[in-house]
Amino acid sequence: MSDKYFTILIMGVAGSGKTTIAKLLSKKINAFLIEADDYHSKNNIDKMSVGIPLNDDDRYDWLVKIKEEINKRKSFQNLVVACSALKEKYRSILNVKKEYLVYLKITKNTAKTRIKNRQDHFMPDSLVNSQFAILEEPDECITLNETLKPDEMITHLTSIIKNKFNYGK
Repeated sequence: MSDKYFTILIMGVAGSGKTTIAKLLSKKINAFLIEADDYHSKNNIDKMSVGIPLNDDDRYDWLVKIKEEINKRKSFQNLVVACSALKEKYRSILNVKKEYLVYLKITKNTAKTRIKNRQDHFMPDSLVNSQFAILEEPDECITLNETLKPDEMITHLTSIIKNKFNYGK
């Protein structure tokens, strides 16, 4: 892998703002966006749609598809990946360096409220508890708290990317 390009993984439970922040960041830094929800199988979507949490086996093929997309692109462009990646073993499959891991930390109540207010998404708020139950918060990462507004998060992340990773210098 070339060190010229980087992959940033934006992770967190459903409702944490992964897609919103990933879209804004990828646009700001001109990176390709990989939205993990786009890689779920029909079976996974059907399962979640009726309130059944995914297990590790359900997630494995999904994570492999995302990893394949990362590998296909990482040698020639910067990437921003929006993916729940709730467990360390899921993050290890994606193989994104820890210094490029962004954890959007929110409370269970905030997650439930945001999911209830979503339009056209397959995941019901009833699955929030299962997400928090398996969440393994990363030790080494950039943590952004729910109290920050999206534009504040993007300003913070852009600053880190420019300073720590010499992007745009």
